[in-house]
Order: sequence, then structure tokens, then C-alpha cells
Amino acid sequence: MSKNDNMLAILWMLNSGAKITAKQIAEKLEINVRTVYRYIDSLCASGVPIVSDAGQNGGYSLLNNFISAPLFFDVEEQKAIIHAAVFAKEAGYPFSEVLSKATEKLKMYSNREQESILKRHLTGFEVISRNMAPSVKPILVELERAVANEYSVEIEYRTSHEEQPKQRVIDPYGVIYWNNKWYTIGFCHLRNEIRSFRAERVLQIKQTQRVFKRPEFFSAKEFFLQSLLPDLTDKDGVISLIIKGRAEALDDLCIHWFLGHHLKERTTNQAVFLLDERAIHAYVPYFLLSYGKAIQVIEPQSLKIKLVAVASELMEYYKI
Repeated sequence: MSKNDNMLAILWMLNSGAKITAKQIAEKLEINVRTVYRYIDSLCASGVPIVSDAGQNGGYSLLNNFISAPLFFDVEEQKAIIHAAVFAKEAGYPFSEVLSKATEKLKMYSNREQESILKRHLTGFEVISRNMAPSVKPILVELERAVANEYSVEIEYRTSHEEQPKQRVIDPYGVIYWNNKWYTIGFCHLRNEIRSFRAERVLQIKQTQRVFKRPEFFSAKEFFLQSLLPDLTDKDGVISLIIKGRAEALDDLCIHWFLGHHLKERTTNQAVFLLDERAIHAYVPYFLLSYGKAIQVIEPQSLKIKLVAVASELMEYYKI
């Protein structure tokens, strides 16, 4: 590490309140003891109130009235940051390597007691997420820079229903992680409207000379959620979906990202959802079939008919 990093590490260790010897510091930072003495002298010269006690139980410490800089974190804050880093890495966070270096510094600057506490809290703490294609990481890095610096990018993008990708120029307004996938929300110059784009469907990306100004108060998160889960209040074509079944199956339905948003009423063995009629027939049947006999559709009758039709099609398809 650089001199500045080592000096910061020493200051961090002293900030724990416990005495620490030059030998302990040297072993922790893997540097020479004489180098530790020089760093301590430099810190003292800069105004840091370091106290040196000689003898068997001696060592370096800070004066009790020393005011810690905001950079110093207590063990609970360190634990929260390291736990968050685990989530970010598993989610495919594009700057995970830099984040790992930062968390390693947190561990390095901790005293032995803090290290022990952090190790206990991290043991067995794991996050499972779907594997992200390696090609997505550089896409996310470029999108994040474009959002921060407000410049347009040209992308080669392939939708789920198109075999051939299309060239588009977009103004990225934000990057979102949702349901194990990364998206960017921005203005599409091809469609002349704000749209969402899934990062893993971006095949190529490059910076352009075009700059843009993000609309004031625009929220990429709100736009994305509104696209997925529109407000159906006072809209035509909204009907009730009534499902009976086992409690655990209904629990699962009620926390589903789509159905849970439209939950109106729940009892022990029944759930009522308010949904757009088109969504009920286009999407819901395929999702409900996976629950088999654990649930039963009570209303609407048209959904029962649709379920029978979908099940019949599947039987016909797999008939030998």
C-alpha cells in the first residue's frame, strides 16, 4: 500500500481506543517497524494526538478527546457495508472489484476484536443470485458512466421477439437492478420516447459526442415500476380474480411481484386480486398452472376456460 494508505490504516487502528505496539502495526500492515516509527512521527507532526506509553503494557493510543473523522466506522457500520458488498457482488455489480478492495481495507484497518466480530457475522452469510453473463459487466460500466456524465450512447440491441438486432441511440437516465436483471431507462431516439432496455440484450455499446440533460425530478425507478405495475384505479376492464387453495400456495401468490401488487383481500384459504382483464388471460394462466391442485380459480369463469385450453394445448404438444 502507499504511504498515505498505511498512515490511514495506523490512524484507524489507533482509533479503536486500545493500545497497540509498533510491532503489532508492522505485522498487520506487513511493513518494517522502523517504517511504523516514521509514520507515527509524521502523524504527530500533522497534529494527531498520539500518546506513547513505554513498558510491558505500553503502546500507542489516541487521546480520549480526539474527534474521529467521518471516515471511521464502528463495527456495526463495517458489518453493514461488508454485507451490502456481498449482495452487490452476487447481483453482478459492475464495480465489484473496487468494492472488494474497499471492504478489504475495512478489514485491514480493524483491530483484532473488530476482526473477530466481523468474521463471526460474515461466516455463513451468503447470497445466491443467478449468474450474469461476463459480457454484461462492461455494458453496465459504460451505461453507468453515460448516466453520470449525461452523454448519449449508441447500442446494438436485440429484443425478445426480434432475431436481428437494431442500432439505437439512447440517452440513459438511470440504471436499475430488478428481479435478478439489470436495466437502463432512457430516451430512445429510434422510438422517440422513454423506454427500458435490458442490459444483457445490449450486444454492443459505444459513446457518442451527443450530450443530453436528464429531465428534472425524473425517477428511473418510478418509471420502470409504473410500466410493470400500472395503477388500475378507476380504469375500465378491471375484474376480480378469486383464488382458493392451500395457505402456503396463496402466500406465494400474494408476494408474487405481479399478483401481489394487485392483491385486494386475503383470508386463510382465499385471495382476491383486481386485475386488468387482458392481463388475466394473457399472463396469469401460465403462471397459475405451475401450482397444480394446490389452488383453484373461483372467478372469473373465462379464466377457467383459458386454463383448460392451455392445459389441453400442452397435453397435445407432449403427446407421444
